[in-house]
Amino acid sequence: MTENTEKIAPQDSAQTDFGFKKVPSREKAARVADVFHSVANKYDLMNDLMSLGIHRLWKRLTVEIAEVRPGYRILDLAGGTGDLAIKFSELTGEHGEVVLSDINASMLQIGRDRMVDAGCAGNSRFAQADAESLPFPENSFDIVSIGFGLRNVTNKENALAAIYHVLKPGGKLLVLEFSKPQNPLLESVYDTYSFQVLPLLGKLIANDSESYQYLAESIRMHPDQETLRQMILDAGFAQCEYHNLTGGIVALHCASK
Repeated sequence: MTENTEKIAPQDSAQTDFGFKKVPSREKAARVADVFHSVANKYDLMNDLMSLGIHRLWKRLTVEIAEVRPGYRILDLAGGTGDLAIKFSELTGEHGEVVLSDINASMLQIGRDRMVDAGCAGNSRFAQADAESLPFPENSFDIVSIGFGLRNVTNKENALAAIYHVLKPGGKLLVLEFSKPQNPLLESVYDTYSFQVLPLLGKLIANDSESYQYLAESIRMHPDQETLRQMILDAGFAQCEYHNLTGGIVALHCASK
């Protein structure tokens, strides 16, 4: 008599945050993709409305701190509709290169079209890529930026390790992301705005309140300034500092390899 020894493959029990919910880690990327497929066409308009246009100032400061030089190779991760990449392309010049990358095809297509319309196609490339598994050689880029995208990554430690791998020695990482307001009164007002006004704007403008509910929740689940700074250092970066913007609603972390 032969015993049945068929093995049952273990299920992946790892979970991660999707807003305030816990979901299997293997599902998060697809769920985030659905969010951004849904909001892609209204993304720029919603950014202007949600931030009252202040996101443009945050991005301008990011570009200034990047200290781009002609000839630099720059990777803009989660680059979306290309706000940062367009500015980088103008600064790095014809002998440099900017790679606009996003995991979401809908966002990447809009970013590509905007860069072409802005006359940036000559020194730009486009890559649909996962920040946790970058398809670039080691020591490829002088600067890697990720604006308002790190909180959507399934495993942030893996993404930071991948960024470290593709940066050149002495290269710079720039993480622009929502963070923790430093004033309790501002935090209270911000919470009310995030959970009452943003979903309503999403419903009225993009016909999608659920996606903007997720975006508000994902901001609250993202590490605060000091926690993210330590995560960046743990990934191997030599130094990391951050700048609180608009009272800490947003923080810009800058690190070097």
